[in-house]
Amino acid sequence: MQLAHVKELEKKYLLGTYSRYELLADRGSGAYLIDKSNKRYLDLLAGIAVNALGYNHPRVKQVLRKQIKRPIHVSNLIYHEYQGRLAEKLCKLSGLDRVFFSNSGTESIEGCLKFARVYAKPMFRVLALDQSFHGRTFGALSATGQKQYREPFEPLVPGFDFLKFDDVEDLEKKLTDDVCAVIIETIQGEGGIRPISEKYYRAARELTKKKGAVLILDEIQCGLGRTGQWFCFHRFADAKDKEMLPDMIALAKPLGLGIPMGAVILNEKVAAAIQAGSHGTTFGGGPLACRASLEYFKILEDEKMLARVKKVGAYFKSRLEELKDLPVVKDVRGEGLMLAVELTVSGKEAVKELLKQGFILNCTHETVLRMLPPFIITEKQIDKFVKALRPVLEAQK
Repeated sequence: MQLAHVKELEKKYLLGTYSRYELLADRGSGAYLIDKSNKRYLDLLAGIAVNALGYNHPRVKQVLRKQIKRPIHVSNLIYHEYQGRLAEKLCKLSGLDRVFFSNSGTESIEGCLKFARVYAKPMFRVLALDQSFHGRTFGALSATGQKQYREPFEPLVPGFDFLKFDDVEDLEKKLTDDVCAVIIETIQGEGGIRPISEKYYRAARELTKKKGAVLILDEIQCGLGRTGQWFCFHRFADAKDKEMLPDMIALAKPLGLGIPMGAVILNEKVAAAIQAGSHGTTFGGGPLACRASLEYFKILEDEKMLARVKKVGAYFKSRLEELKDLPVVKDVRGEGLMLAVELTVSGKEAVKELLKQGFILNCTHETVLRMLPPFIITEKQIDKFVKALRPVLEAQK
């Protein structure tokens, strides 16, 4: 099928919730996605932070071939050999104690919110940050600090309020005795690649402890190696620093390497409040996804990928900062391979033009060009992109 046929079929039968790019994917190799006409696109979005190892990685293919000869799915009423091993890995890397596997990032957030309310009863209010994005299901959407996502579906779940971004004074004011949880993206993704400060993280950790509320970190986009550390919050608190660790972490994106899977990692204190049968999922933590995920961690360790992400990410950021001489460039920010160029104008036309030239990225928050490339991207590929980006931005009015 060609692009025109696919578009016609989708227009007739598919719910139109996505503004799709003019690209019909066929296959991929390394950091490149290849369309039906054999045009190659340097994928700087990586399936929105999912394809951290790019396309067609030989070790990933090998492990999936092995597993599809065995059960792809068993219910969570039955043991399989990979779920416990993956949970152990996540606990050891994070410093927390227990794991619940889910289907997606938004379901991980739903789990965090439910666990927080059970643990902290009768406290029920949840504080989230302005411009946050936590997902599109009702609980996650209620915690999302962007009106354009929330308003069409109101009234939402009651008990959610919003904090000024990275503002300790506002946190102190609003963290009252009826708050059960504070939820924070360590680096806001959809909100424009905005990292919280160490001062804010430490204040949130200390104040939630003092009030008996739980601290939830949403690392769905920024976790699992994207910033050059296993978890982005490790900038502020090492895995061994038990007093400063969050109570829960929400994960997804690269966890299943494209096979849908998310996770909640939680400490023993919160886990003790959750009883058998009080929460569950049909697909979360299946054998195929868990086996792929275990291979992901092995590859990152064997290939020393975290150090590579730091090195290549710093290079990428330095090349983007060279664009600050352009009038339309307002800011460059991010960490590791989670980067953004904020413009003074809409970034949508720049995204379209770059797609024509063979580069995939997106515009978030209207004016922010977001880059979440695979960890295997090279300096040469970065140079190629920046060389194309400069004249595109020079042409923006």
